[in-house]
Order: sequence, then C-alpha cells, then structure tokens
Amino acid sequence: MNDSVAVRVWDLPTRVFHVLLAVLVTAAIVTAEVGGDWMAWHLRCGEAVLSLLAFRWAWGLAGGRWSRFTNFLPTPSRLARALRGRASADERIGHNALGALSVWAFLLLLTLQVATGLVADDDVDTTGPLNAHVGARLVKRASHWHAGWGADLILALIALHVLAIAWYAWRKREPLLRAMWSGDKPLPPATPASRDDAASRGLALALWLAAVAGVWAMLRWVG
Repeated sequence: MNDSVAVRVWDLPTRVFHVLLAVLVTAAIVTAEVGGDWMAWHLRCGEAVLSLLAFRWAWGLAGGRWSRFTNFLPTPSRLARALRGRASADERIGHNALGALSVWAFLLLLTLQVATGLVADDDVDTTGPLNAHVGARLVKRASHWHAGWGADLILALIALHVLAIAWYAWRKREPLLRAMWSGDKPLPPATPASRDDAASRGLALALWLAAVAGVWAMLRWVG
C-alpha cells in the first residue's frame, strides 16, 4: 500500500508470550518423548506453560486492542466472509477469522492439556503435582487424554499453524512472522493501533507475576 504506515498491531507482551509459548511447548514435547529423568523438566515446562496461559487469558481482556478476545471472535458470520474472501478491512488487521479459530483452539486445547497433566499418571514413575487430590477414575481419563488425543491434537495444530504461515508468506506475500516479531504492519494511517507503552507493559508484567505466583501457590500449598 503506497499510503500505508507502520501501525502497532501486536503489543510487546503478546509477542513475548508467543515466543515463550512456542519455546516451552516445544521443550515439553521433546522432554516427554525422551522420558526418563527428563520428565522432571517436562513437568516444569507444563507449569511454566500454565502461568503463560493464565497471563494470556487475563491479557485477552486487558491487553492491546488487537490482542483482546473481543477483536478476534471467530463468529459464524466472520468465518463465512473469510471463506468467501469477503472479510472486511478491520477483520484482516489482527487475526482473521480462520487465524482466530486457530488461536482459540490452541488456547483451549493447551489449557486442557495442562489441566490433565496436573493430575496424570504415566504408570512408570511420573505423576502430576495434583494427582493425589483426585479420584482414580479421573486420573485414568486425564492420563489417557494427556498422552493420547491431547498430544496428537496439539501436534496437528502446530503443523497446521506452520503450514498456514508458509502459505500466507508464499501465496499472499504476507510476512506474518515479521509482523509478529516487530509488532507492526503496513496499514492505512487511520487504523487504530494497539496500546503498547510503558504503562501497558507494566500492567502486563504485573499480570504475569500474579500468574506465576498463583501457579506457585497452587502447587506449593495444594500439591
């Protein structure tokens, strides 16, 4: 766009969240595959992911404009317009409808995966930190999901995510990774930007520290 300017779409807390989540989920997958003594690190990765997810659920309410859940709800009408190639300009600024569907799937599935991991038992030598507080029937179901369908669906979502990014970069010439790294996209000057100043970053830090403290307290006093 000849008359476009760099507009802040992804605030710094959202970008940091994405990077840390990718690193921690990858580490959790690798340590689970290696097994043995590495399962202790698998549990630590899961606990760190839990604190990140708690932060993101809060940031979806208090974060920058395009990071808020209200701005990327994958409603039926939005999905229909996206599939027909008729999405409005506003609907293409942050997550489009299909991208929003992927984000919600990730958040919900990872939350379920962490929750089941907290009580799971691998029948070898690793149990979740809250395993002793639930019944045997729930432990069995949670363990089956965590090591089975839950893990497989996460791997499938990761593969789809990578393919979608590659497709957008190749066919539509949209460098999604660059925008996520810098936070900016070339857009019309009147496009509203996400707030990303010292105050909002301070709020994000406070929310993340609260999430970390909450997870630590739950594992320390309940586990």
